[in-house]
Amino acid sequence: MASRTRRHGAARGAREGSRRRLPLRLLLPLLLLVALAAMLMLRGYVHSEILADHRVQPPAATDRVPHRVLDGGPVIDARNNHINTVRIPHQKLVLTFDDGPDPTWTPRVLDVLKKHDAHAVFFVTGTMASRYPDLVKRMVDEGHEVGLHTFNHPDLSYQSKSRIDWELSQNQLALQGAAGVRTSLFRPPYSSFSDAFDNKSWPVTEYIASRGYITVVNNTDSEDWKKPGVDEIIRRATPQGGKGAIVLMHDSGGDRHQTVQALDRFLPDLKKKGYEFDNLTEALDAPSAMTPVTGAELWKGKAWVFLVQASERITDVLVVGLAIIGTLVIGRFALMLLLSGVHARRVRRRRFRWGPAVTEPVTVLVPAYNEAKCIENTVRSLVASDHPIEVVVIDDGSSDGTARIVEGLGLPGVRVIRQLNAGKPAALNRGLANARYDIVVMMDGDTVFEPSTVRELVQPFGDPKVGAVAGNAKVGNKDSLIGAWQHIEYVMGFNLDRRMYDVLGCMPTIPGAVGAFRRSALEPIGGMSDDTLAEDTDVTMALHRAGWRVVYAENARAWTEAPESVSQLWSQRYRWSYGTMQAIWKHRRAVIEKGPSGRFGRVGLPFVSLFMVVAPLLAPLIDVFLLYGLVFGPTDKTIVAWLGVLAIQAVCAAYAFRLDREKLTPLISLPLQQILYRQIMYVVLLQSWITALTGGRLRWQKLRRSGGVSAPPPGSDGVPAQRRSGAMDGRPVG
Repeated sequence: MASRTRRHGAARGAREGSRRRLPLRLLLPLLLLVALAAMLMLRGYVHSEILADHRVQPPAATDRVPHRVLDGGPVIDARNNHINTVRIPHQKLVLTFDDGPDPTWTPRVLDVLKKHDAHAVFFVTGTMASRYPDLVKRMVDEGHEVGLHTFNHPDLSYQSKSRIDWELSQNQLALQGAAGVRTSLFRPPYSSFSDAFDNKSWPVTEYIASRGYITVVNNTDSEDWKKPGVDEIIRRATPQGGKGAIVLMHDSGGDRHQTVQALDRFLPDLKKKGYEFDNLTEALDAPSAMTPVTGAELWKGKAWVFLVQASERITDVLVVGLAIIGTLVIGRFALMLLLSGVHARRVRRRRFRWGPAVTEPVTVLVPAYNEAKCIENTVRSLVASDHPIEVVVIDDGSSDGTARIVEGLGLPGVRVIRQLNAGKPAALNRGLANARYDIVVMMDGDTVFEPSTVRELVQPFGDPKVGAVAGNAKVGNKDSLIGAWQHIEYVMGFNLDRRMYDVLGCMPTIPGAVGAFRRSALEPIGGMSDDTLAEDTDVTMALHRAGWRVVYAENARAWTEAPESVSQLWSQRYRWSYGTMQAIWKHRRAVIEKGPSGRFGRVGLPFVSLFMVVAPLLAPLIDVFLLYGLVFGPTDKTIVAWLGVLAIQAVCAAYAFRLDREKLTPLISLPLQQILYRQIMYVVLLQSWITALTGGRLRWQKLRRSGGVSAPPPGSDGVPAQRRSGAMDGRPVG
C-alpha cells in the first residue's frame, strides 16, 4: 500500500502528465476485460454454444450414390478419386464409441475394455476432446484408435466446404493437443449404415475423402442411446452367423450406465464364441490410422488445449464468484432492510434521546484549497446555523484568493487561518489545534449546511460513549443522468448502509462533507492522518479501535455537488477505492487484537472488505453472465434471474428513498445505472486493486467541476435553491 501521499496543490504540469498517463493506467484493466471476454467466447465455442447447428437432413434420393457404396462395407475409402469399401473379417468386431470423451462414462468404458483386454475406436468431437484431453491421451496410450467426429457435431450436409474444413481442422487440432497424434479416420455425425448415404451426404463424403480421410460408418447399431435395457443392447450389438462388424455405441451424450453394463457382459460372452475385439486397422491388418505430430503442429495443439482448459477454469471461478456475489448481494440487502428498519424505529421514537441535549457551542472546521467560487455560500450557510458555533476556515495555500473572500465577508464568529499548502489532513489538524471547543464539526469547503445541520449532527454527543457522528450528505445536482445515478447511490449508501453499520457498531467512514468528532477522541489517536488517501475512513477505523462509538445522524443534512462528467467521477472514485483499501490494510492487525480493536477487526473489517471491496469487484459478474446468457442461452432464465436481482435492488432503493423522504422519480434510471454505472465503478475498483497490488502511488487530484448547490429553504422538497460554481468532495459509502 502507498502511504503518506500529499493531497493538494499539484502543479499543472503534473496534472497534465497524469492525464497523459491515464490511458496507460487503463490499459491493464481493459486488457483483463478483453481477456475475460475472449475466455467466455472460447468457452461458448467449445461448449457448442457458438456455431452449433442441430439441424438434421431428412432422407433424400440415392441415385447419385455409387452402388458399390450402397451395397458395400462400412469402411469407405474414396481418396484419390477411387472408391473402395471394406467389410470387417469374420469373427472380428470393431467397437466404436461416438460423441466423447465424457468425464463420467468414458473412463468406465475404458476400464471395461482394459479389464477384458479389448481395443476399440473412439470417434471424438473436438469440443469434448478440448475439454477432456487426458481421456483422449488415455485412449491412445491404451492402444485404442481415435477418429474425428467433427468439432461441433453438425450435420455436414447443411454446411459449406469452408465450414467442413473448419470442423475437421479444429477437430484435428484438439486431437493433436490432447494426444500428440493425427488421424485419418472420420465418422460423420448422424450417420448409420452404408445404404443410408443419399444425394445430400455422399458429396460431403467425397469432399472429406479429398481432404485425406477414410469414412467409417457401421453395420451393427446397438441403439444404446435409446436406453432399451442391457439385454436389448447386447442383442442388437451381436452380429449373426459369426460375421464381422463395426458396432456403434456411445460413451457420451447422456446417461450411459446401460452401455457400460452391457459392455461388461458382451465382451466376455463373445470372446467365448471366438470373437476378437480389435481397433479398426488391427482388424483389417492395415497400417495405423494415427500418426504422431511434432514441431509447430504439436505446439499449436497444446496451446489450443491450454487455452480451452484456462477458459474452463476461469469460467468455473466466475461461476463461484457469481455465487459469492449473489450471496453477498442478497445477504447485504437483507441486512440493510432489516437493520435500517431497526435503526429508523429506534431513532424516530417519540421519546428517543441520545442523552442530555447538546447546547454548548461547537467549532466548525472548513479546510479550503482554491474554493473561491463556492466558499462564500459555504460560510454563509454556517453562519445561518441555529446552533452556536465558531467557524474556522483553514486556507491551505490557495492561490485564488479564498482567504481574502472569507475575510472580506466580515461575518461574526468566522476566523481564517492561513498555511502553506500541506494537504487536507494537515489543514484539519491545524484547525483542531486552534479550535476553542471540544466538539468539532468537519466539512468540505464546497459543501453547504442547512440551518439545523450542526444542531442535529452534535446531539449524539449527549452519549459520552460517542466519539464521532456521520451526517447525511445529499446530492444537489441530481438533474443530470450521472447526478441521478449518484443520488441513488448516496441515498442507499448513507441511508441504508450507514443505518446498518450503526446498528452493527462498525461504521466505516465519517464523510468529509459532514461529520463531527470529539477533539478529546481525536487527540489520543494523533488527529487526522495522511497515511492514506481516505483520511475519513482511516480516522473512523482508528476511533473504533480506540473504543469509541460512531453513529449516524439522519437529519444532519449537507448538500454537495457530485461529479458531472465520467472523467471527474472516475478520478474521485479511484481515490476513494484506493484509499479505502489503504485504510483496511493499515488497520489489518485489528483482526487479531483484543478489546474494542479486536471487536471492530473481526466484525467491521470483514463487513467493509466484503461490502465495499469484494462485492463491488464481483458485482459486474451479474451483467457478464447476463450477456453470456443472452448470447448463448438459456435466454429466458437469464433474463428472469437478472430482473430478479434488479427487483431486489429496486425494493431496497425504494425503501431507502422512503426513509430519506425522497421522491422516487430518480429510480426510473435504476436499470440503466446497473448496466452502465456499475461497469465504471468496476473498472475503477479493478484499477485500484492493480495499483495496490503493484505498490503504485496515487496522487490526490482536486476535482474541477462547474455548477453547485446551496441548502434548500426550510419546508422545501429538498431541491437546491440555486446554482453556483465550485468543486466538491463529499464522500459516501456503499
